[in-house]
Amino acid sequence: MDKKTVLVVGATGMLGLKITKALLDQGDQVRVLVRSTSDRTKLKALGVTDFVSGDLMDPDSLRKAFEVRPKADALIASAAGYTGHTKGDLPTTDTIGYANLVEASKTAGLPRFVLVSILECDKAASVPHFHHKYQVEKSLQDRKQPFISLRAGAFLDQSEDGIPSALLKNTYPEFVPGALLGMIYTPDLARYAALAAHLPDSALNQCVDVGWSVPANGTVLAQAFTKVLGRAVVPVPAFAPFLVNVMMPFLGLFQPALKDMLAMVNFIKSGVYVSADTEKQRQWFGELPTPEEAVRRYCTDNKVS
Repeated sequence: MDKKTVLVVGATGMLGLKITKALLDQGDQVRVLVRSTSDRTKLKALGVTDFVSGDLMDPDSLRKAFEVRPKADALIASAAGYTGHTKGDLPTTDTIGYANLVEASKTAGLPRFVLVSILECDKAASVPHFHHKYQVEKSLQDRKQPFISLRAGAFLDQSEDGIPSALLKNTYPEFVPGALLGMIYTPDLARYAALAAHLPDSALNQCVDVGWSVPANGTVLAQAFTKVLGRAVVPVPAFAPFLVNVMMPFLGLFQPALKDMLAMVNFIKSGVYVSADTEKQRQWFGELPTPEEAVRRYCTDNKVS
């Protein structure tokens, strides 16, 4: 595998850190775009030394980031203002910020833009933070910026992961009880993103669903944990029905983030949030993990027994 210089945007987040590690593990030169106020401690611990200061909301800083030599062979963008996990993240990051990044990439002649997108985002006009990813894809297409969009399902693991504590009670917390949805374990998504920087040009300008071999719900996951751990695990609702059915709709009238979350719940309930095409993932990244395989690695990585 030829060594690439890859610019990572969103590297301070949970997924971004894993993408950075995956790139370093495969021998790439990693350049990280961070705000001047960002905490670089975890990135430095991974071995990152190439930092450029910039902000998606500051087009001039993006232009300067692309001028750094050697020029980047690819960019991987996993930044997500909606989550608010990093200080300074705002919903406008997902709209104006990404528009700025696409424009700067095209102007700089970037050979490849790898976008971490969301499964079935083209059908999710009712879910703002899903739809914003589709708008980025459209912007890449309209500007004729070469890209690969990885449309990921729901994460098995989260930045604030409550699964290990639930498993101590032999339960699995189910976000949308009963609903089947596409899912992925973030180390797999990070590996796919790192590999996407090296895929042949025939992979460009495509949206690729990435996830498991089959959709999963709480029952499927509880069964997987039961098999891996050797003890009975049962699914339980992550949230009380009153909270989802009464409080969230009411509070959503005043808090856009809660309104967005409720729209996401309803979208998942509709059964649309599953991959319609697994062949591209198989073609570019190999056989799809099963839920049990992903759960087994999750338990090993998180020392769950």
